[in-house]
Amino acid sequence: MKTTLAVAMVCAVALLSVSTPSMAKNSRISDEQIKEKIIQESISSYSGNCPCPYNSARNGSKCGKRSAWSRAGGDSPICYKDDVTRKMIYDWRMKNGNT
Repeated sequence: MKTTLAVAMVCAVALLSVSTPSMAKNSRISDEQIKEKIIQESISSYSGNCPCPYNSARNGSKCGKRSAWSRAGGDSPICYKDDVTRKMIYDWRMKNGNT
């Protein structure tokens, strides 16, 4: 009985390890999730201290109008979901294999 149970457990683990990656490939990330990822990637790639108005400056204050997003010219990070275009979502899907 113990041997049968052990074999069944090993088979179940093996089956899960084989099927999980293929299920992950088939799962499509929602547009809202992609918007969040695009925002995170944009903020992460910004080299300064205040990419977005809601971020904090070195002294702990809110960046507000001092943020790169608020200033004309220069870098313009993506800070809000409304900043993300349909094309950005499409491009992200193509780049990351999530079509």
